[in-house]
Amino acid sequence: MRHTPDYVLDDVEAIRALVRENPWATIVSHVPGQGLVASHYPMLLDEDADGIVLLSHVGRPDERLHRLGEHEVMVIIYGPQGYVSPGWYDVSPAVPTWDFAVAHLHGTPEILSDEENLQVLDRLVAWFESPLPEPFLMHRTLENTAYAERIVHGTVGFRLRVDRFEAKDKMSQDKPAEVIAKIIEALRRPGPYENPKLADRIASTNGQEVTA
Repeated sequence: MRHTPDYVLDDVEAIRALVRENPWATIVSHVPGQGLVASHYPMLLDEDADGIVLLSHVGRPDERLHRLGEHEVMVIIYGPQGYVSPGWYDVSPAVPTWDFAVAHLHGTPEILSDEENLQVLDRLVAWFESPLPEPFLMHRTLENTAYAERIVHGTVGFRLRVDRFEAKDKMSQDKPAEVIAKIIEALRRPGPYENPKLADRIASTNGQEVTA
């Protein structure tokens, strides 16, 4: 993360929203004797907790790799991001840039019991299945419940209370409103850089119309 005051995102509720909307995360640890290690897992926001609290699980090999629970880890949350061409600005001189939203969340994981881990897995499945017309929930059938209870032993659940974070929300805020509108329009057009999610984020951040 570039340590400048530009584009800093320091609002806890905004970070919570970023996690909620972008649950696929990278877990990074510095492990003595190994150096940096990284794994990738979905994160669930604990909606009932104050501040930023993450819930998830890892496979047992990754739990050993990270020595999970023994030290601080960094969880990286990625929001919409993408290339912005200077050809869209219709001004000169101009240079390309990359717009992005990202958060680095730091804390020491608390390892959960198998029972708590099963509850977290249940919540994860419910969260991702709920938008579907026929959600396939973990306890949909007795057979499925029994299967989940068997495989849970191959995973390690954790709760991570975020002690500190760094985040940026760079969405072309340094550009005039008319240039921002052209960037949004370009990102919504079919083509190699079509990126409607980034277009919506730029629009929302800059107070412009979110939908085309």
